[in-house]
Amino acid sequence: MRGIAVVGNGVVGSVVAGCFAQLGRHVVGVETDPVKLAQLQAGQAPVHEEGLDALLCSGLASGRLRFTDDIAEALACSSVVFVCVGSDPEAIEVAGRELRRHLEDHHTVVVKSTLPLGTTRQLVPGRLVCNPEFLRQGSAIADFLHPDRVVLGADDPGVLDEVVELYRPILDQTVLVRTSIAGAEMIKHAANAFLALKVSFANEIGNICAATGVDVGEVSEAVGLDRRIGSAHLSAGLGWGGSCLGKDLGALIDAAHRHGYEPRLLAEVAAVNGRQRQLTLEKLSGHLGSLAGRRVGLLGLAFKPGTDDLRDAPAVALAEALLAEGAEVAAYDPAVRTVPNLPGLAVLDDAYEVAAGADALVLVTEWPEFGLLDVVELRRRMRGDLFVDGRNVLGGLPWADAGFVYESFGGLAERRRLRSVPTIESAPAAPVTNVDPTPIRSQASPR
Repeated sequence: MRGIAVVGNGVVGSVVAGCFAQLGRHVVGVETDPVKLAQLQAGQAPVHEEGLDALLCSGLASGRLRFTDDIAEALACSSVVFVCVGSDPEAIEVAGRELRRHLEDHHTVVVKSTLPLGTTRQLVPGRLVCNPEFLRQGSAIADFLHPDRVVLGADDPGVLDEVVELYRPILDQTVLVRTSIAGAEMIKHAANAFLALKVSFANEIGNICAATGVDVGEVSEAVGLDRRIGSAHLSAGLGWGGSCLGKDLGALIDAAHRHGYEPRLLAEVAAVNGRQRQLTLEKLSGHLGSLAGRRVGLLGLAFKPGTDDLRDAPAVALAEALLAEGAEVAAYDPAVRTVPNLPGLAVLDDAYEVAAGADALVLVTEWPEFGLLDVVELRRRMRGDLFVDGRNVLGGLPWADAGFVYESFGGLAERRRLRSVPTIESAPAAPVTNVDPTPIRSQASPR
């Protein structure tokens, strides 16, 4: 087997390149942005991702990984080409055009980029595989090396054989899903739509809890104990953001419309998410009145901890709305130093600077370090006393003891500063008798 070419080396491409090199493959990464290329060649990831610098340095030192801006050179020493460019139409078109110029009959093109439903087949002719990525920013390396499943879609099943062999060390520990190109596209979009739905469901329940005087944290924890449901993505708060959930949800809705179906549930998922951001403004104005002239501090900017990605970040949308209301806005994030196209936002060096003179603080991104803040010192530096826990992660009692008015999402318990902890007891296991030794075959689809 010849080597691997990876076209596009953002978070997905650089993780794919680094991980395959770690698995013993020879990899050439193609990156046309000269700044990113220089970083990659120096073993520096172009994005904030835990462990990625070390992974790239290891691959470069071993000689199994290198980076170039010459796609023809990369394809000349490769038999499998992974396409990992951004999902915007221009990047896809450029990648497709360059690939069509240099591909040969022996090449297999593996598309990891998330293209609109029904368009993967249009990228290049020949041996084509759709291999959607399920990498969570902040844990992308672990997700690649230890995935819940690997999905490979091809209209000619024989095309998959070489790609399966590339993944062999990973497939020894997980599930391989073989499907068509269209099936692989739909699996990716459906998975992200369900995650978005789950978050929006939690927020809808949280809003009902707030109206009925029930603590949503207690409800979510108990509901998540059901193995059919699970606790992940079941927390009320500001809602989801990032480059994937909203985009893929929208693409699925558009595809349904093109085929004459009205996906009412999916449309409401997006609407609920938008309302959560507006609800944050309402919480602030409910305590502060007019926001004009008020100083609001944001703790966190990235759409989630473990990354510096600002795409569709709730913090950015909230900052824009606050600035439009005439508020003064400052923010701190451990991984973000600037927010392009938002000059009115002051990005400061730590949370205590953000608190200085603030009328209110809003926790937007649940970075672990925010749980270690000295709440008494934060309160001492502030002009006001309002703290909005946009992720329901900190608990109200320490903040109340420090003199804060603590607001969270869902339920009177937080607003009364009396965050309750549900009592969950494990019952002793009952003796098992009269068991049919024949195993029950699950009807669930592979994860």
